Amino acid sequence: MSQLAPHPPLRNFYRDAGHRESFVRDLFDDTAPWYDVALGVLSFGSGKWYRRVALIRAGLKPGHRLLDLATGTGAVARAAADVTGAIVGADPSIGMLTSGREPFARVQATSEALPFDDASFDFISIGFALRHFADLQVAFRECRRVLRPGGRLLILEITAPQSRIARAVLAAYMGVLVPALMTAVTLRPRVGKMMRYYWVTTRDCVRPETILVALRDAGFGDVKREGSLSIFSEYSARLPLQPASGAGVRSESPETRAAISPDPPGWR
Repeated sequence: MSQLAPHPPLRNFYRDAGHRESFVRDLFDDTAPWYDVALGVLSFGSGKWYRRVALIRAGLKPGHRLLDLATGTGAVARAAADVTGAIVGADPSIGMLTSGREPFARVQATSEALPFDDASFDFISIGFALRHFADLQVAFRECRRVLRPGGRLLILEITAPQSRIARAVLAAYMGVLVPALMTAVTLRPRVGKMMRYYWVTTRDCVRPETILVALRDAGFGDVKREGSLSIFSEYSARLPLQPASGAGVRSESPETRAAISPDPPGWR
């Protein structure tokens, strides 16, 4: 099966597709201490209140065990904590994971190779990070594998508008103003580069129709997208009560079990 990358290789940032993963990991490791500030400047309306409402709207309930993929510093997980206390965050960047201060469990992992047992979560969230995945098809199949029957998936993303005028306005804000502002505020050019990368991955990300098809192909049902303010997308899906066969089997390692235990060591 061919790879479904969320965007083509971005050679202004890394040499080729094979270097994408290490570039992204190093970039976020380096900028993690300033990520929450940058996110606050960038999000203009997609703050904790919006995330919490979106999670509830997608079906998150008290008692659900939530996996927050590409959790970063835990922005979506913090919003989810108002609803449920059973939260695990996964991210390939150790810098991002250690910058978060909340007491939910954290595991270093990529979304294409989740180190969790089959059918071990009720809900998966992905907050403004889909564009950083290597392969949407593999990631969505992994989501299907670790979700329990009837489990739900919510993906929050920024979608570049198709209108040329709106796209130009967003490019000026996300691609020029925010990077310049964050470089000036943090005195770290690397933070500005991270925000420029954020815009380019938004601009070049596959269109919503491709994401919806990939979710259906992975075995999800009730797949839909809700849009707001012309740029915010909420993709939601549900695993059937009798999920399709064909998911791989992967068991949790002792290290993962320790990290996601009720008292995860080393993260307090």
